[in-house]
Amino acid sequence: MEETLQTPATEAVVVDRDKVQEVLNMLRPYLQADGGDVELIDVTAEGVVQVRLQGACGTCPSSTYTLKMGIEEQLKQYVPGVTEVVSV
Repeated sequence: MEETLQTPATEAVVVDRDKVQEVLNMLRPYLQADGGDVELIDVTAEGVVQVRLQGACGTCPSSTYTLKMGIEEQLKQYVPGVTEVVSV
C-alpha cells in the first residue's frame, strides 16, 4: 500500500507595513542627498511593496537600479515577506 506524504500548507507571511516604513525612513537621507525621495504607496497581500520615487529619483536614469538594488534589497533583508518592490 502506498502512502502519500502531505506537506503542511505554508502560511502566508503578512508584511509589516510599519517595518517597511521604518526601512524607507532609514534609506530616505541617502535619497534626499541626491535630490530625491521615496513614498510608500501600498503593500500587497503577496508581499509586493509599491513605492513612488520622487524628485530627482523619479526621473533619474538609474532609478531602476536604485529601486531594485537599493530599496528592494534592504526591504527583503529587514522585512520578512517582502517579495518585490515596484514603482507606481
